[in-house]
Amino acid sequence: MKLLEYLDQNESTYQISRHLPVFTAQQMAAEEHVSGMNVAKPVIIKAEDLFYMCVLPACCKIDLNVLQRHLGVDLVELATESEMADLFPDCPIGAEPPFGSLYGLLTFMDTRLAEDEYIVFQSGTHEDAVQMDTQEFIKLAQPRILSFSYHTL
Repeated sequence: MKLLEYLDQNESTYQISRHLPVFTAQQMAAEEHVSGMNVAKPVIIKAEDLFYMCVLPACCKIDLNVLQRHLGVDLVELATESEMADLFPDCPIGAEPPFGSLYGLLTFMDTRLAEDEYIVFQSGTHEDAVQMDTQEFIKLAQPRILSFSYHTL
């Protein structure tokens, strides 16, 4: 199911905007004129042959060691582009929306992002952004909220 269909089915309130094609979350923040702290960047990790979606601010990076401890596993690594293509057949790599449940993935949301009033994220294309109230996102995506990122310069 496409993201916008899902949002409409759940009678969500959101705004969509179109921008020049972007290929990183920080580029989207610049195009949308919002802080990188408000842009939800989905990153896919793999732990013991299971994939998880981690949603964090665009200007942050994942601490894989922290996620390893949260999951109680020996190894956590980033998914490869090939694995991403298999997991998200309906959108180009790098344009995945942060709703892991639409793709059968458990979603983790970083506490830094959960504290924001609103978030902005890719809608499944490199040209369309969705802005939504963070609490509504949490209600729909039902992520586990954990602290697993650190801010980059």
